[in-house]
Amino acid sequence: MPALLGRYRRTRGQTEWLCAPLEVEDFQLQSMPDCSPPKWHLAHTAWFFETFVLCPFAPGYKPHNPAFGYLFNSYYDAVGDRWPRASRGLLSRPTVADVIAYRRAIDRRIEDLLETADEPPRAAIAPLIELGLNHEEQHQELLLTDLKHAFGLNPLRPAYAPWPEAAATMSPLPLRWDSHPAGLHSVGHTGDGFAFDNEGPRHRVYVNAYDIASRPVTAGEFAAFVDAGGYDSPEFWLSDGWATRVAKRWTAPLYWERAGGGWSAFTLAGIRPLDPAEPVCHVSFYEADAYARWAGARLPTEAEWESAAGGRDMTGHFLEDGRYHPAADEGNGQWFGDVWEWTASPYVGYPGFKPAAGAVGEYNGKFMCNQVVLRGGSCVTPAEHVRPSYRNFFPPDARWQFSGLRLARDA
Repeated sequence: MPALLGRYRRTRGQTEWLCAPLEVEDFQLQSMPDCSPPKWHLAHTAWFFETFVLCPFAPGYKPHNPAFGYLFNSYYDAVGDRWPRASRGLLSRPTVADVIAYRRAIDRRIEDLLETADEPPRAAIAPLIELGLNHEEQHQELLLTDLKHAFGLNPLRPAYAPWPEAAATMSPLPLRWDSHPAGLHSVGHTGDGFAFDNEGPRHRVYVNAYDIASRPVTAGEFAAFVDAGGYDSPEFWLSDGWATRVAKRWTAPLYWERAGGGWSAFTLAGIRPLDPAEPVCHVSFYEADAYARWAGARLPTEAEWESAAGGRDMTGHFLEDGRYHPAADEGNGQWFGDVWEWTASPYVGYPGFKPAAGAVGEYNGKFMCNQVVLRGGSCVTPAEHVRPSYRNFFPPDARWQFSGLRLARDA
């Protein structure tokens, strides 16, 4: 399995490359229960390969440290109890060096297994390795979003990485409406290449005629909503959304700050003037929905989004670009990368969906309640991680992800 071994080394190396700019103190940061420290991300992704690949398939394998199963399990009830999520930042031990040593040990055993496994186990090992690599790519994104949240609370507003010198301010492209006729559409993964279980089964959905915006909503457009009193106008908000806005005292998207007569935003490169042409990001589903109502439109369903995005060029700004912030639309519509786009669809199983057997079946299915689907990927999503059928999901009040919106309306 040389190709899989190469992908394994690439993905594991990229995670540690993302940690290269960090100081040792940064590895312990946990700014809220939904975030995890960088050290925990490093350890958990090693634990995943140890638990689901090495323990069942490596002959005579014994856990690197039996306590790590308790410390670094995330939510897999079938494999045992776990340390509370909100207290991950309290784990000063094992040290960062211990965790790196853990990763090295797991990597050696996984590489040995991929090089020496006989044919019968390979059929079972390869899909689990692929799942683990996609799982690690998710944690690469989470590592940066979680770190940004922690840095954003620091009065020093530290920068994770410098702003790209080539990044230039552009004028926003005019928004136009793309029309789609009513009809049956096939939704879900086609079966070619990797997909998470929640992306299938592929099925047909009847979609009424609709129009969808040619690009995401920009920061400048959203600033007009803020300046027009949108956060003080309950008529635009869902009941739960308004209650959340009041309770959490939201007055603008996360990381926005008033600066003189305009806005600035905290980025992974520090505080910068808000670029009105870039997609708005770090808004919750509630804020996205309120803006859409204020604009006389709505959010697309995920079936509408996937039908409109299918066959489009999958170019955009991704993790590998090193920008770590959405950029203005350059004419491709930004269907992939830059910002995750909230849809109007609750996160539920497709017709005929069945979680995988065993502990890995807990990966997606158990969260199909009180979550909303997002589509498209973001500026901190690995480029090879996204596809038209990819279903991300978060609670409707989540804002620390790079989440924005695209408008839709009935034809």
